[in-house]
Amino acid sequence: MRRAFLSLLYGGGAIIALVAVINAVVHIEASPYMYEGIQDAPSAEVVLIPGAAVLKDGSLSPIFTDRVDMAIALYQASKVKKILVSGDNSTVAHNEVNPVRVYLIDKGIPDQDIFLDHAGFDTYSTMYRARDIFGVSSMLISTQSFHLPRALYLARHLGLTAYGVNADRGHMLRRNYVREVFANEKAVLNLLTNRQPKYLGEKIPITGDGRNHP
Repeated sequence: MRRAFLSLLYGGGAIIALVAVINAVVHIEASPYMYEGIQDAPSAEVVLIPGAAVLKDGSLSPIFTDRVDMAIALYQASKVKKILVSGDNSTVAHNEVNPVRVYLIDKGIPDQDIFLDHAGFDTYSTMYRARDIFGVSSMLISTQSFHLPRALYLARHLGLTAYGVNADRGHMLRRNYVREVFANEKAVLNLLTNRQPKYLGEKIPITGDGRNHP
């Protein structure tokens, strides 16, 4: 019993240590590319908005709204020329990207500069498809501080010149940060196994006209 207990104890300790190391690596590698303000952020080809929850009435959740508003500010500051919205549109009833398009147009963003990725089912797929489907080479990522390290870590390890702009507006919950502790392990595993997204498909050049790809 004592030997089994010690094995369990050491095994648990090793797992905790591994989780801590992976999270530290993700944060350390991403931190030089994170920006707090619009003016400090570099220019890039596109601003990417990772998907988040859409409410039952079709409106954007507060976290999603904050991401989109930061992307709009970056576009209006001429930091980028295009906006790429990524999210889960796995069913007709579940669509994270079309409501953002409507929101962007209502805010005065030209339709031709808006691109939608309907198959961004997770952050890894979002970055992979940005590279392989949309041909993105450089991007600003508009998302919250709890998500930025993982998003940047994945993007840069997939060969993208990526920078993150903090979209925090006070709408985060403690569970958002807790979730990231374990999501970082999945991110590293996806990179190590070179996982392909569920869908790839035809190329949609980000340099084109977004109206051709609703």
